[in-house]
Amino acid sequence: MLATMLDQAIDDAVFNFIDVETTGLSPDSARVCEVALIGFKGAARVNQFASLINPGGPIPETASRINGITDDMVRSSPAFGGVAPKLLDLLEGSVIVAHNALFDINFLKMEFSLVGLKFPEQLPVVDTCEIARGHWKFTNNRLGTIARELNLSSENWHRALADVEMTRKIFEHFVSALKGSGAVTVGDLVKKSRGRAR
Repeated sequence: MLATMLDQAIDDAVFNFIDVETTGLSPDSARVCEVALIGFKGAARVNQFASLINPGGPIPETASRINGITDDMVRSSPAFGGVAPKLLDLLEGSVIVAHNALFDINFLKMEFSLVGLKFPEQLPVVDTCEIARGHWKFTNNRLGTIARELNLSSENWHRALADVEMTRKIFEHFVSALKGSGAVTVGDLVKKSRGRAR
């Protein structure tokens, strides 16, 4: 299945842009408190999902200052297990796109494992941060900096849905340029981002 997906033409593949907000920096000690995903095939939006997640414990003030998510906001939200089947269904057969993808994927792997499920590791991954690092020269490779230097409008930073929408806009900018330098397939994009099937 992976080889077939890597051979897909860029415009024929479903790309799922995903972002998580968390209670800390390490999946060993922190939990996901928001997840968002939008899917595109070419210019067509094929799915969208966003949910606050009850992390099962208090959200540290340091995390709330960054993502704006408080204990009150997640109190009546589902635990990760409540959204995990929907996420697996949406991710099936798609290419995952994220900015600093390893961060999001490591948290998702941990969350899925905690509810007895397995993150679909056979899916190709494209990392917009790695594309930026390898093929552009921005002041730094943070999502907000790249957006600003590409003159892309941004608001609600560090909320998951806003971040995936911005990642998609940046991805489209990158893909347009990479197509001009010979990128045709999903596999070409994975190589350009130094990504791999995880």
